[in-house]
Amino acid sequence: MKRRTVTADRVREWSHMSPQDHPNNAPGVPMKFPPVVERLQIKYFNPLIRPLARYLPTFAIIKHRGRTSGKEYETVVNAFRKGNVLAIGLAHGKTNWVKNVLAAGEADVHLFRRDVHITNPRIVPAGSDDPTLPQFARRAARGMGVFVAEIT
Repeated sequence: MKRRTVTADRVREWSHMSPQDHPNNAPGVPMKFPPVVERLQIKYFNPLIRPLARYLPTFAIIKHRGRTSGKEYETVVNAFRKGNVLAIGLAHGKTNWVKNVLAAGEADVHLFRRDVHITNPRIVPAGSDDPTLPQFARRAARGMGVFVAEIT
């Protein structure tokens, strides 16, 4: 796979794009961070945190397959669990990993030092109050969408 390099022109393009104009900004799933923060997180933060994510509380690794490419991906997220419900705040909007898992209807997650399988993925839109969600995810749902799935 060819890696795209970050050029000054691309950074200027990201810094001028508002979260409302970004493709990840969807109805009920607003993007809370500017696109430049998202790109910096993907390029620098995620590679640093991925080896540690297996051992840190709230961090999880979602293993999913691309919708069109079929390629396997691993994405670092902050996940919260309540019983057999897994919840992830969508501060970056409806990103590719969310679209991939929704399309597949399932995924594997490395959560709290063990692997689990999730099914029945859905999005709880911003402004909702779902009592089945973990407490942190319920608070997050006031201002952002929340990805929810059942652990099987």
